[in-house]
Amino acid sequence: MKTNRRKFFKIAGVAGAGVLSGGITSCNSPETTKSEMPLASIKEAAEKTHQQQFNMCGYAAPKLDKVRIGFIGLGNRGPGAVERMSNIEGVEIVALCDKDVSQIAKGQKILAKHGFEPAKEYGGTEDIWKEMCQNPDIDLVYICTPWKLHTPMAVFAMENDKHAATEVPAAVTVEQAWQLVETSERTKKHCMMLENCCYDFFELLTLNMARQGFFGEVLHVEGAYNHNLLNSNFRENGYSDMWRLKENQTRNGNLYPTHGLGPVCQVLNINRGDRMDYLTSMSTNDFQMANQAKELAAENEFFKEFETKNYRGNMNSTLVRTINGKSIMIQHDVTSNRPYSRIHLVSGTDGIAQKWPLPGKIAKGHGWFDADELKVLEEQYTPKIVNLVGDMAKKVGGHGGMDFLMDWRLIDCLRNGIALDQDVYDAALWSVIAPLSEWSVANRSNSIEVPDFTNGAWKTNTPVDVELSKGGTTGVRITAEAESQLDV
Repeated sequence: MKTNRRKFFKIAGVAGAGVLSGGITSCNSPETTKSEMPLASIKEAAEKTHQQQFNMCGYAAPKLDKVRIGFIGLGNRGPGAVERMSNIEGVEIVALCDKDVSQIAKGQKILAKHGFEPAKEYGGTEDIWKEMCQNPDIDLVYICTPWKLHTPMAVFAMENDKHAATEVPAAVTVEQAWQLVETSERTKKHCMMLENCCYDFFELLTLNMARQGFFGEVLHVEGAYNHNLLNSNFRENGYSDMWRLKENQTRNGNLYPTHGLGPVCQVLNINRGDRMDYLTSMSTNDFQMANQAKELAAENEFFKEFETKNYRGNMNSTLVRTINGKSIMIQHDVTSNRPYSRIHLVSGTDGIAQKWPLPGKIAKGHGWFDADELKVLEEQYTPKIVNLVGDMAKKVGGHGGMDFLMDWRLIDCLRNGIALDQDVYDAALWSVIAPLSEWSVANRSNSIEVPDFTNGAWKTNTPVDVELSKGGTTGVRITAEAESQLDV
């Protein structure tokens, strides 16, 4: 195997081989997020077809010399987004919105640090975000709220002539996913789900490698959200109105699929040459959440309402088959006492890559490449976006820098009038795995069709841009005061 690897590197050399382009708030208090339609109706919604009004894949919206942003939700994720955007050229932060006016002060403090004028404030009521979306001085609405609010806010923003960018998932029901697609097509406004993991460094590297055939024909991929959030979800008022605990209390499926799913869908060119055909999903019983609720309720009256035996499964595994005969495995586990993992496995006829457990590993045979060999691969396949702003991204931060790369790329696309890496069809598809998995789990893991949100356009849609065509021109800005406060 060592001989084979040495032979490969001798042939490959170190020449460049191409480049790649690549929240939680108190803004509302949703009740338990159950599917808004009976499980029996999910299948009917999944089988829906629609006449595409306009193909948003590859759509280049008119250039914006300056991108004027309004933020909804300044609880957990919102302030970090304000910080990142404050470091990107061509951005003006026009408005800050949260029903809790005290949260808005966080955003204003960040703007002051960067030398910006104070943004207009929207706060104090449940529906104040609607007023912000109607502000004609905003180009992009950036949504950092609980899951259930993502679709209503994104749709309202598009209806009011704004591009929408929303934290994950973009939709929690099949019906909402269709609503996003149809609104984006009708208004010709972008709706991007902020799936930051598509911009993590190893994921970008393996996407570029897949584009250039390093793995041969990629036939199987895996992703996951295996993250122990048991104590976080049960922390009193840790998430506004305990909304995230309620999600896991009442829904049984793969509830948060997009972190692991997004990057591997791009590797397989899903919606751009291939599409998901059907899925099947299985969950374990709950072995932890009900016990945790019972123990806490015995000591704290606050948890009495969560003391129930109706908690759903701890681990969910979902399998998807594509039209081209590829397979995808997605896992979800937010309770087990285990190391964090998104898996990120890319398996092809000629090679394989896997990120978790860290560090990422790559192989062309029975043995993994060693550190020196991996360094050669990184020199050869590191994408252009990393070379351009990777160092800055690591300084500004946001999950190690991937949040900044995502935001920078979004602004660069809008300013240069080029297509986004993640469009509304990706937002709908990656999100819809959750309700579809709920249906499958409730029906003894029977398979269920996955909607074709592109209405057949997947056959001719082009893959995600790997060369930053027409883009890569947006700079970064940071004041000395702001840089001194960065956690480098």
